[in-house]
Amino acid sequence: MTDRLVEFVGLLRDHGIAAGPSETLDAASAMLALGLSDRARLRSGMAACLLRRNGQRAVFNQLFDLYFLTVEQPPAATESVESLRDRLTAALTEDDPTTADLARQALTQLGAYGGAGTGRSETPVTTASGAGWSAYQTMKALRPEELIERIAVGPTELDTAVRTIEANRRLTEFRTAVQTEARLRSAQLRGTEYIARRGVQSSPDQIDFLGAREQDLAEMRRLVHPLARKLATRLAARRRKSVRGHIDMRRTLRRSMATGGVPIAPVLRARKHGRPDLVVLADLSGSVTGFAEFTLQLIQALQDQFTKVRSFGFIDTCDEITDFFTPGEPPSPGLAARIAREANVARYGSSNYGEALQGFLDHHLDALGPRTSLLILGDARTNRTDPNLPALQTLCDRAKHAYWLNPEPSRSWPTGDSAAHLYAEYVTMHECRNVKQLAEVVGRLLPN
Repeated sequence: MTDRLVEFVGLLRDHGIAAGPSETLDAASAMLALGLSDRARLRSGMAACLLRRNGQRAVFNQLFDLYFLTVEQPPAATESVESLRDRLTAALTEDDPTTADLARQALTQLGAYGGAGTGRSETPVTTASGAGWSAYQTMKALRPEELIERIAVGPTELDTAVRTIEANRRLTEFRTAVQTEARLRSAQLRGTEYIARRGVQSSPDQIDFLGAREQDLAEMRRLVHPLARKLATRLAARRRKSVRGHIDMRRTLRRSMATGGVPIAPVLRARKHGRPDLVVLADLSGSVTGFAEFTLQLIQALQDQFTKVRSFGFIDTCDEITDFFTPGEPPSPGLAARIAREANVARYGSSNYGEALQGFLDHHLDALGPRTSLLILGDARTNRTDPNLPALQTLCDRAKHAYWLNPEPSRSWPTGDSAAHLYAEYVTMHECRNVKQLAEVVGRLLPN
C-alpha cells in the first residue's frame, strides 16, 4: 500500500492538487488509524490530509476510487431496459440502498463497447479506441430525466418542488456511481495509471473556458466569487507592504549617529500609492462568452482595489456595459448573453476587432488616462477582417498600462483567422484558459 499511496499522490499532483511529502505522511498515518475496511471513511480521512482548496474534492474522489476500490461483479442475471428503468424509478422516489447494485447492473448491460462485455442484447458497439465502459451510453439508454418528470408531480406546488430536488440529488448519486464503476472496469482493461491520466475529469478551476460544459460552468461560477475575495485580500496586503518604499540612506545614516554609526533602525521612504482606474474591454461573441463572463465577474468583485472600474463590451461595435454589474453581487448566469441582446455591442453578429477598436477610439477614448490600466479580453479572431493595429496602438499609448487576456493556448495565436500574434507586438498578451490561470494573471498584474 505504500507504493500505491505514493503513486496516488503523484497523480494528484499531475492533476493540479499540490500534495507534498508532509501531506503524504499524514495520509499514511490516516490509513493506519482508519484501516481499509470502510473505504468511505478512509476517503474522507485522506481528503482531510491531502486537500487544501475548494474545487479539488471531485478529482480526488475519482482518483481515490481508482486506486483504493475494487470492481464488484454484478449479478449474472440480465434484465430488460424497462425493468432497469422501473428499478431506477424506485431509487429516485425513495432512498433505495441498492443503488450501487443497480448502477453495476445497468453498466453491465448498457455500457459496454468494443468487446468489453456483453453490452445490450444486441451486438455491442465497437470503436477505434478499443474496449471500455461508457457511463454516458448507460445513462442515455435509461433516460432518467424522463423518469424525474413523472415521479416529481405532487399534490401541491411545494411537494412537487421538494420531490424534484430530492430526485435530482439521487440521480446525481446514481450517475456518480455509474461513472465510478465505468472507470474501475476500464482500469481493469487498460490499466489504472492509463485511466487515471486520461479518464479523470479535471477540477473546475482547470477546465478550459472554451471547452466547458453547462455543468462545468455552474461549478466554475461558484468558484469565482470566493476566489475574488481571497485575491482582493492578497492585493490589499501587497499594497500595504509596497507603501513602505525603499531605504532613505541620508536619513538612515543621520539616525545611526545616535548608535555609534550602526544603522540599527533604517529609515524608509514613504511612497504614495493611488489606486488606479481600470477599463475592461471584453469580446462578447459566442465563442468566448464564458471567458468574458468569468473575467468580468472577477474584475467587478475586485472593484474596491481600484478608484473606478468601467467595462465595455463588443462584438463588431463597442458599448459601455458598466451598469450591468452591481458591486458586491455576483452576476447571474448568462449575463454575457443578456448584454449581447440588450447593449449596443453588435450590428451583424460576427466578431470584428478592427471595427470594435475603432468604435472605442471614436466614442470612449476619454475613459483612458495617465492613471488607467486597460484590460482587453478576447481570442483576437477577427474573421479575416482588418485588425486595425493603429487603433490598438493609440489605446495603449493613452493608457498607463495595457494587457490582453487570451483564452486560447499560445500555440494557436498565429493560426487561422487569429491576429493575436500581431496584437501581441503592441500589447502584453497572456494566455488565460481557465479559472486558475485567470486568478494568477489578475493577481500578478493588477493593480500596479
